[in-house]
Amino acid sequence: MVKDRLKVSALVPSGAPRYTLKDHKRFTRELHPMESIDLSQLVALDALLQEGSVTGAARRLGLSVPAMSHALARLRNRMGDPLLVRAGRKMVLTPRAEALRAQARDAVTVAARVFERPAVFDPRRLNRTFALSVTDYVLVMLGPGLEERLGERAPALNLRFVPNAVDDAERLRRGETDLAIGIYGELPPELKTRPLITDRHVCVVREDHPVALGRFTLSELVALDHVQIAPRGQPGGYIDELLAERGLTRRVARAVPYFQVALGMIPGTDQALIISERIARALGPGLGLTVLEVPLPMRPFMLSMVWHPRFDGDEAHAWLREQLAETARALAPEPHPDARRSLSPADPTTGHARKRRPKGE
Repeated sequence: MVKDRLKVSALVPSGAPRYTLKDHKRFTRELHPMESIDLSQLVALDALLQEGSVTGAARRLGLSVPAMSHALARLRNRMGDPLLVRAGRKMVLTPRAEALRAQARDAVTVAARVFERPAVFDPRRLNRTFALSVTDYVLVMLGPGLEERLGERAPALNLRFVPNAVDDAERLRRGETDLAIGIYGELPPELKTRPLITDRHVCVVREDHPVALGRFTLSELVALDHVQIAPRGQPGGYIDELLAERGLTRRVARAVPYFQVALGMIPGTDQALIISERIARALGPGLGLTVLEVPLPMRPFMLSMVWHPRFDGDEAHAWLREQLAETARALAPEPHPDARRSLSPADPTTGHARKRRPKGE
């Protein structure tokens, strides 16, 4: 059995890691459908072609000359070419070997890079693209602050934002998105979460709406037509659950997927919109809207970052999460107490809600 150690530093620039021929065989057997000998043969082929002699190749790899001679014999059989032939007292490359010399060198260099330790993380050199599943609430409230941070710290980082969907968890699993931000129902157990920002619900109506002139009551709330924000395309949700507990319902006249669109539909109408307070107070006054307290005991809610554990060791992904967290802390340093962290199983926006049975069944 060959016990000589293969020194990768002899094949690639200094600083590369060292591993053995046994390592090559194990990696190719477990991680690649090629025969287990192929990568070790590639390393041997490169050494022979670079050195032009069995003795020089053996010295380069830290192997014995007999072991290198055996490797050459196997390569000749596999390649169907002698590769090295004797010319007087030395050996020379065949035309086939000359043609493969640069190609083999490049292949070994690329293979060795797989095992290199990553360079020290520097966000200024970060040139990657991440896909984030978010609502326009996140973009409106956190977007400006995040852009300020990233523009200074990671100018080459690319972010692709896509709307939240009921299959956000599966998109994370499949690698279609890299990070999701929202409030979700039950998530697959392997997904990781981190709290990001809290908010609470308020109701907005046009400034001169009759309900804005006095004390806003629950009976007035349910008598109004409502615009509802349904980011994942499913109407219904937390407020409808609270109303159902009291034997009440409301009419949702319009259901739209975007916060800004919903706010823009309220001016000039008698409709009401229950919406997150931060965006209501940020955009409502400019649209001529009044913010009212919801006459229901609604708990605050928490938006969380969600990602697949494949990114746990990814410094760039972790750095991006930290930038989002710091942006949220700058906007909202004090979280709301007793905030809901997840949606109830009955919430239709989870995508797998249990339907309520009509009364009497």
